[in-house]
Amino acid sequence: MNLLAGKTALITGASKGIGRAIALKFAEEGAHVAFTYLSSIEKGQALEAELAGKGVKAKGYRSDASDHAAATELIATVVEAFGSLDILVNNAGITKDNLLMRMDEEMWDRVITINLKSVFNTVKAATRTFMKQRSGSIINLTSVVGLKGNAGQANYAASKAGIIGFTKSVALELGSRGIRSNAIAPGFIETEMTGQLDEKTVQSWRDAIPLKRGGTPEDVANLAVFLGSDLSSYISGQVIQVDGGMLT
Repeated sequence: MNLLAGKTALITGASKGIGRAIALKFAEEGAHVAFTYLSSIEKGQALEAELAGKGVKAKGYRSDASDHAAATELIATVVEAFGSLDILVNNAGITKDNLLMRMDEEMWDRVITINLKSVFNTVKAATRTFMKQRSGSIINLTSVVGLKGNAGQANYAASKAGIIGFTKSVALELGSRGIRSNAIAPGFIETEMTGQLDEKTVQSWRDAIPLKRGGTPEDVANLAVFLGSDLSSYISGQVIQVDGGMLT
């Protein structure tokens, strides 16, 4: 049984890592997939071809979700091209880590704009379509750092905590129209970025996790499939951790 058969999903920042895993998992479950990328052009084009090879409609868009006009245009383009929009996954994000004393205004503003404003932009743009349909699943990627904070990541933690508050507010505002809004909070997920770190450091992080391993992008993607599917039709306003028990 394909859990997402007939549904159309848009995933921001999907050329690599967690976003890419979600896009592939959605296609495997029968969803038509639109996605965005910004700088990773070759990876975006390769993902589009890989998704299409799974027998679904797929299209990548080079678009900056943190730009309000671009996000609004993107949603309109996707709805026109695919005929509908059922699932919106906000995954685009960056880090610019530094201790607060050394963090400049540009580092703060850039992270807040890309991580948090992008979520406002796309959800606002998609709301009219969702309300017309009286259905829709919004899935926002936050982080356990948004729940507990982290030294050297005041900007990132603030952006991810903001996503949580936004997600819950949207769930309250739009629930009566059949629109659900949930957030996924990954913990230590092993991606291309973590692959560049010292193995001893990575192993110490694994040892501190109750399940004694890092998560995979597919672990996050599996939850996204559930939240996008009708199996979660009575779940809204929630923040679900994918962290191996790290934050309990």
